[in-house]
Amino acid sequence: MNLRILGLLLFLPILIQAQHIVYTEPEQDDTRKTDFEIIGRIEGNILIFKNNRTTSFISIYNTEMKLIQRIQLPFLPEKYTNIDFVQYPDFFYLLCEYQKKNIVHLTAYKMDGQARTMGEPVDLDTTQVSGSNNGKIYTNIESEDKQWLMALKINTKNPKTYTFTSFLFNKTLELQDRHRISMLVQDHADMFANFELDNEGQLVFTRFARTGSGEYLTHVSFVIKGPAADTFAIRDVGASDRILDELKLKVDNYNKRYLLSAFYYTQRRGNIEGIYTVIWDKTSDSKLKESITIFNEDLRTLAKSSESNMKMAFNDYFLKRIVPKKDGGYLVISESEFTTSRGSAFSRSDYLYGPMSPIDYYSPYYNPYSPYNRYGMGSVNRYSAESILVLSFDKNSNMEWSNVIPKSQFDDESSALLSYQTMNTGGELHFLYNQVDKRTMLLMDQSISADGKITRLPTFHNLDKGYTFMPRIGKQVSSNQIVIPCQYRNYLCFAKIDF
Repeated sequence: MNLRILGLLLFLPILIQAQHIVYTEPEQDDTRKTDFEIIGRIEGNILIFKNNRTTSFISIYNTEMKLIQRIQLPFLPEKYTNIDFVQYPDFFYLLCEYQKKNIVHLTAYKMDGQARTMGEPVDLDTTQVSGSNNGKIYTNIESEDKQWLMALKINTKNPKTYTFTSFLFNKTLELQDRHRISMLVQDHADMFANFELDNEGQLVFTRFARTGSGEYLTHVSFVIKGPAADTFAIRDVGASDRILDELKLKVDNYNKRYLLSAFYYTQRRGNIEGIYTVIWDKTSDSKLKESITIFNEDLRTLAKSSESNMKMAFNDYFLKRIVPKKDGGYLVISESEFTTSRGSAFSRSDYLYGPMSPIDYYSPYYNPYSPYNRYGMGSVNRYSAESILVLSFDKNSNMEWSNVIPKSQFDDESSALLSYQTMNTGGELHFLYNQVDKRTMLLMDQSISADGKITRLPTFHNLDKGYTFMPRIGKQVSSNQIVIPCQYRNYLCFAKIDF
């Protein structure tokens, strides 16, 4: 008896630390044809938007993921172009873009934790179009503290001059600024990406041109617009003779900086040599630091995938996100992803500039079951996602440490079950991903500490058989909770994990 008690005491810390999972029951319309978006936790409930062909509704779940109510949204049109959500602790905004006759509307609906509308809808803007418009016109951006919202539209009909129209709103959707600004461009050669809104209402994004093959970037610059400015401030990054790859931009609100990172090459059709970073100081409106970090052989050995050699170790890596730190430092996270194709050759530019951008993964129009959802290629034979690279830099862009979370994933039908999601618990950053173990797909959890130490945590508690997770499109809903969609037979379900 004493031995049994001792055994329980020995395992008690593991049981206490084990994450707890609860699942939703499949609803009537929760099939593979359901599009969805996890709104978040509002007034203690978990809200998830769903659309099944022409019907839109919000499912409300309690803390145990039991369905409280399913609310249809009759005010939404059967066909809409895009829907976004801006979540607050006690309410959320549903932003819907739709076309009625020859007018495209961007309308905001304020809703509470019971999915009830609060007040009248607000028309943020309208645009007259000729004929049917299939693509979205507006890019909706929110600041990190969600005190500022911006709707941005770009008119590209004139190949020499693009017209940007911005609408800046405060938290209560009162219009604070509206400007129309023209920008000279090089006959559709200029590209714009990484739209960010800082906590003071300032807009910043990247501008660049692509080479003929589309794989390399040139003429990289920041485009900045203050809350009341009527012109753009264009700031050249100046990458010298380095050939840059995919750009990632992140606003560091705490230190009032803009962080820009990209992998770089020293020659075309060469291999990725390292990472290039620019720190832009907002207060002085100047380049605070420009740096390069060359990847050494030790890091290349850790990072190389099963399909690459030492020289090509980082050619399959793509920047995922930049995580600012309070002391002015930052993390850069990237992942190895590649495909094996039949019928057409795959290139890095296919991945970077295909029809789907990273933000589309969270759109209700995104169907995670579609074999076209990741690369826009119908001839893909196998999707692969392998190791995760985490680099930590200090406030002067000196690399403090680097580490690799090893994993190996592939799928011949879809990329929905691949890649990972992060969960920030304060002291650690958790990486959740699927791994096949004895022909069973298990959800794994590896955490990385502030000093770069990786810990592989025990298998999740209450990991029921039959549920297959889609961690990439999960969403952290509180400081210790994340909601992840999953497949159960032919149904769509959701799992809430408490850490």
